[in-house]
Amino acid sequence: MSLRKWLILTHRYLGIALSLLFVVWFLSGIGMIYAGGMPRLTPALRLAREPPLDLTRIRLTASEAAAKAGRPSPGRVVLLTIMDRPAYRLSAGRPVTVFADNGELLAAIDEAGVMAIASRFMDLPVGRLAHAGVLRSADQWTIAQRGQMPLHKIAADDAARTELYISARLGEVVVHTTRGSRALAWAAAIPHWLYFAPLRVNDALWRQVVLWTSGLGIVLAIIGLALAIIQFSPSRPLRVGRIGSYIPYAGWMRWHYITGVVFGVFTLTWVFSGLLSMEPWDWVDRGGAGGGLREALTGGPLDLSRFPAIDAAAWDHVVRGHTVKEVEFLRAQDDPYYLVRGSEPAPLLLAANPLGVKRESFSIASIMTRVREGAPNVPIAESAVLTDYDSYYYARDPNPPLPVVRIKFSDPNRTWVYVDPAMSQVVAQFTGRKRVERWVYHGFHSLDFGFWYLKRPLWDIGVIALSLGGAASSAIGLFVGFRRLARRVKRMVF
Repeated sequence: MSLRKWLILTHRYLGIALSLLFVVWFLSGIGMIYAGGMPRLTPALRLAREPPLDLTRIRLTASEAAAKAGRPSPGRVVLLTIMDRPAYRLSAGRPVTVFADNGELLAAIDEAGVMAIASRFMDLPVGRLAHAGVLRSADQWTIAQRGQMPLHKIAADDAARTELYISARLGEVVVHTTRGSRALAWAAAIPHWLYFAPLRVNDALWRQVVLWTSGLGIVLAIIGLALAIIQFSPSRPLRVGRIGSYIPYAGWMRWHYITGVVFGVFTLTWVFSGLLSMEPWDWVDRGGAGGGLREALTGGPLDLSRFPAIDAAAWDHVVRGHTVKEVEFLRAQDDPYYLVRGSEPAPLLLAANPLGVKRESFSIASIMTRVREGAPNVPIAESAVLTDYDSYYYARDPNPPLPVVRIKFSDPNRTWVYVDPAMSQVVAQFTGRKRVERWVYHGFHSLDFGFWYLKRPLWDIGVIALSLGGAASSAIGLFVGFRRLARRVKRMVF
């Protein structure tokens, strides 16, 4: 009796403290299905608003641009348009931009330049834009861009009430929000992830708040399920037709008991998987076989000297009407390639020497040879070409490429590696613990099990129903708990 009393009291007062948060988590989780995360500038929108590259104005090769920037190891190199001029973006360490027409380095852009960038992006005259200030610390919409400060905030006079954040150092828009995307974030991502800017900008504090609230939520759910069993009092023999009479509660408390029994296990697995999303105790290993795979598949660091000067006429002949907006410089299986992105959904992969479209994927034999070179002392247990997604490499946002080569290693971490044969690049890697995390986090939190996740809207209906059930149980518990607390306070006062 004493144990039961303490369980009831613990469940009651933890419920009073946490039930409102549970209601918010469940309802915002429904919003997350459709709203996604925080407002951002999507790659598709960025490319759509980016002007085409004027290849006739390029005077520098990529290697000359790297020399101008003092970057012998430039890392990722992309040719794009900045301030209506072709420019090389070198991204090793702090990004550096070198204009391709005269070799100048991009300096910090003033307010007038920022307004011009916003005007081109929005296709609006400057008179319909307002400079809302310079951010030197993150606001609600730039939490993920803290390393890019300062940012200029621009408000547009359009129907969507668009707000842009522009990096004067990069010379481009880095965050795009609208009235609708901001409203959806307040209804979904912000309450669901506790992404309130004053809390979220303090990484250590935010992490502890999420860990402690979800940890106490686990205790609350476990005690609730235990009490559901302890308080159930069937007569002998148990009769299914009279099961309602065995519930020792009436009124709202009865409904809290029933919804807790029906949705309690889902509530427990959901809050537990939410805790695991923070990777407490660093239980998910970061290692695994194949540390040298990426270099083996590429052939080594990017060598810009192997890329010739861009000939606009030759490029026009090869791309044949394909709009060129960005050109990324790559190395794949020892050879130089250009990855061309434009308005079209699929990018083009061009061989650099001689210039031409690469229409065939790299052979599976060449990929496997390089995989063995990258992990020479690790046995390969299995390899296969997948034309559809499996339980670990599957369609989320964005959809990963298919077909893909899956290699299973016999290393202590039981590593699986997925290689895109079109690009000869590693696109995913999972150790044994990462595969476990896939089930205990994504599986229990998003319920993205293949038998119904790929059969929407069936998945939507199921998740919404479970979320509404969990919210109802939490809301009823909150009401009952506060009503009981109010009566107790009233007796103490009067």
